[in-house]
Amino acid sequence: MGVLKKFEQRLEGLVNGTFAKVFKSEVQPVEIAGALQRECDNNATIWNRDRTVVPNDFIVELSAPDYERLSPYSGQLGDELAGMVRDYAKQQRYTFMGPIKVHLEKADDLDTGLYRVRSRTLASSSSQQAQPQGPVPPAPGRPAAPGGYGYPPVGAPPMPSTPPPGGYGYPQPAMPGGRTRYWIEINGTRHQISRPTMVLGRSTDADVRIDDPGVSRRHCEIRTGTPSTIQDLGSTNGIVVDGQHTTRATLRDGSRIVVGSTTVIYRQAEG
Repeated sequence: MGVLKKFEQRLEGLVNGTFAKVFKSEVQPVEIAGALQRECDNNATIWNRDRTVVPNDFIVELSAPDYERLSPYSGQLGDELAGMVRDYAKQQRYTFMGPIKVHLEKADDLDTGLYRVRSRTLASSSSQQAQPQGPVPPAPGRPAAPGGYGYPPVGAPPMPSTPPPGGYGYPQPAMPGGRTRYWIEINGTRHQISRPTMVLGRSTDADVRIDDPGVSRRHCEIRTGTPSTIQDLGSTNGIVVDGQHTTRATLRDGSRIVVGSTTVIYRQAEG
C-alpha cells in the first residue's frame, strides 16, 4: 500500500470522523500530502553517496476559505502530514537535518482550491553540534539568508564544492546518466519528473494526482528518454496528445496532453 493511501486511511479514522468535514473542502489533505512528497523530491540535496538530505520544515499556504476550513484541525493535520513525510523519506532513503514540522498559513492572493508549499532545511541543535561550525556559504547567485525557505540549513556542513544535479535544493534535477531535465505543468504548477516513469491519475497512489472526474485512477504513464513517450493505461476517456486521440505517442518539449478536462504541458530542457 502506498504512503499516500496509508495517510488517507489514518485521517479517516481520526477523532471519530472529524476529518470527514475537511475532505469536503476544495483543498483535500491528501493533495497537500502529495505536494509535500514532491517538495522533498524537488529539493533533495545529495551530500554523499549514502546521504540525500531533504527539507524538514514546511509551510503550506492556503486560500482564506480553505484555511478557515482546515485551521481548526491544523495541529492534528500537521502531525499526520509530518508522519507521512517521515514514512515517505524512509521509503525513498532520504534523511533530515532536524525534526519534521508542517504549518498551515493563510495567503490572501490564492483562490479557493489553490495552495502553495514552501520548505526549508533546519538543523536541530544536536545536528549543529555534530557538524563543523562556521558560516554556511549561500548557493551561487542566491543572497545570504541562512535558514530561510529554500536556503541551506542553519548549522549544516559546508556544501560540496561541486553542486549535485539540479543545484542546491532547486527543482529540476538532471536524470541519472544524462543532462536533460523533464517536468510537466498543470494549471501553472510544475511537477518534476525525477524518475524514468511518472503515472498520472486520480488515485492517491499515482505519482501526480489529478482531481478531475474525467481522469481514471491510473490514467496514463510518461516515460522519459530519447524520445520520451506517453502511454494510456486503459483509462475510460483516453488521452489526447497535440490534438490527436491516441493510446501511445512520442512527446516533445511543449506537447499538450489532455486527460479528462485537464491539460498537461510536457516540458524538457538540456542543462
